[in-house]
Amino acid sequence: MVVPSFERAARECYDALKEGWKNRRYANWISSFENHVFPLIGSRPVDQVDSALVVEVLTPIWLEIPETARRILQRIGSVLDFAHIKGWLEEEASLRSVRKGLPRQTAKTEHLKAMPYAEVPAFMARLAAASPTTGRDALRFTIYNAVRSNETRLAVWTEFDLDEGIWTIPGERMKARETHVVPLSASTITLLRRRWKERVSDDDLVFSNDGEKPISDMTMTKLMRDDGIKGATVHGFRSAFTDWAAERTDFPKEVADKALAHKLANQVEAAYRRTDFFDKRRELMARWAKHLDSPPATIETNTSPKSASD
Repeated sequence: MVVPSFERAARECYDALKEGWKNRRYANWISSFENHVFPLIGSRPVDQVDSALVVEVLTPIWLEIPETARRILQRIGSVLDFAHIKGWLEEEASLRSVRKGLPRQTAKTEHLKAMPYAEVPAFMARLAAASPTTGRDALRFTIYNAVRSNETRLAVWTEFDLDEGIWTIPGERMKARETHVVPLSASTITLLRRRWKERVSDDDLVFSNDGEKPISDMTMTKLMRDDGIKGATVHGFRSAFTDWAAERTDFPKEVADKALAHKLANQVEAAYRRTDFFDKRRELMARWAKHLDSPPATIETNTSPKSASD
């Protein structure tokens, strides 16, 4: 019997399982392998993939994107179980020892990964000054809109109305499973119009080199590491936005929470709060873009538009 490569085994496992999945889970499953696993061990015969190799795969992302790393560990286990059932592995594989070879994921580690909001304009200026790339555009877009990286990576052109300055993210792509409408700042629209001129088609991925394959999570993270930023993460820019909104504006907290698509924990309050604060969010995101585009040494003073307190 010819033992297939890990990549081939993973793709066969994926084909066998995906029919039972809903929404975009199937796409996330295989893309996580394409982004983080196949480049390292995809060509290895599946029967040679052991705990030591899995530790090697997970080490770069274990603390960087912990939730994704944990899911990848589970998915690798599923591939090895599939390989055992197919007869490619003589014995059932166990990955129980993998976590012992990786650092502990702690809440404190997560908390320390946000860049201070006062430092973000300087970073944005460096991104804007460098030659445009898909990764740089995606990172700037993510920061301008205070969205999660996956919401950027999987965005398609059909979700945007650039004339109205609106991005409608379908519920199936949102963490809370609810459609989220994002008011786009002028800076964001300028970035998108430039990319629109370079698009592959009218309905493909916005941040992709071929229109079909999304960039990886690590593409944006690598830009930060190349810039010498060691502690902060892409997701941390959402925290920077939250801190800025609380300390430098008078917009109510619920407006910033809605901008982040946070779901209200209190179900009674959620039932009665029907508004999405769209007009106030448009003003808030315009102010955030102004902060990001301001000279790096300038910290915006605490002044808010009249409507913020209406």
